[in-house]
Amino acid sequence: MGRGRVQLKRIENKINRQVTFSKRRSGLLKKAHEISVHCDAEVALIVFSTKGKLFEYSSDPCMEKILERYERYSYAERQLVASDQPLTENWTLEHAKLKARLEVLQKNQRVCLLFCRNFMGQDLEGLSIKELQNLEHQLESALKHIRSRKNQLMYESISELHKKDKALQEQNNTLAKKIKEKEKALAQQAQLERLGDEVDLTSSALVPQPLVTSNIRTSSQIRGEGDNEGTPTPTQANAILPPWMLRPTNE
Repeated sequence: MGRGRVQLKRIENKINRQVTFSKRRSGLLKKAHEISVHCDAEVALIVFSTKGKLFEYSSDPCMEKILERYERYSYAERQLVASDQPLTENWTLEHAKLKARLEVLQKNQRVCLLFCRNFMGQDLEGLSIKELQNLEHQLESALKHIRSRKNQLMYESISELHKKDKALQEQNNTLAKKIKEKEKALAQQAQLERLGDEVDLTSSALVPQPLVTSNIRTSSQIRGEGDNEGTPTPTQANAILPPWMLRPTNE
C-alpha cells in the first residue's frame, strides 16, 4: 500500500510546525546548493521564520549582486508589461504621422521640381503675368548674387597671383644677385691669375744671361791676329762676341 498524498495546510501544533520548518529549511538549503553546483546556476535563497529570523543562501559570495540583477530584470519585465497595452495605439498614431509627413515631402518635391523647370525656362505656359514677373525678379536677384560671387572669386584669384608674382620676383632678384656675386668672384680670380702670370714673365726677363768669357780677347790680340791672318770672317766674329751683341748682317 503506497503512501498517500500529503495535504498542504498550516500545521496547527506549534512544536510540530517548528520541527517541520527546521527539517524543510535544511532540505531547501541543501537543494539550493546542489542546483547551483550541478547546473552552474546563480541561486539566492531567503527564508524568514515566523519569529522573523533570517535564513539565506547565495551561490555568489555577494548576495547583493544577485539581488541587483533580480531588481533590474523585474523592473524591465514590469515596464514591458505596462507598455504592451498602449503599444498598438502608439504604432497606429505614429503610422498616421509618418504618412502625413511623407505626403508633405512628396508635395514639396513636386513643387521644387516645377520651380526648377521654371527657372530653366520650361513649363511656363501655366504661369500668370504676376508669377512670370516674380520669376523674372528672382532670376535677376540670383544672377546678381552669381556675378557678385564670381567677381569675388576673380579678385581673390588675382590677389593670389599678385602674391605669387611678387614672391617669384623676389626669388629672381635673389638669384640674380647670387649670379653677379659669382661672376665678380670669377673675374677677380681670373685677374689674380693674370697678374701672377705677368709677375712670372717679368721676373724671368730680369734674370741676367751668363757671359762667355773664354771668347773675349783684348784689342791687341785681335789686331795681332788681323795682321797675321788678315780680316776676320763673320764666323770668327760670332765666335768672339756674345749672341745678344750681334746684329743681322743684312741691315
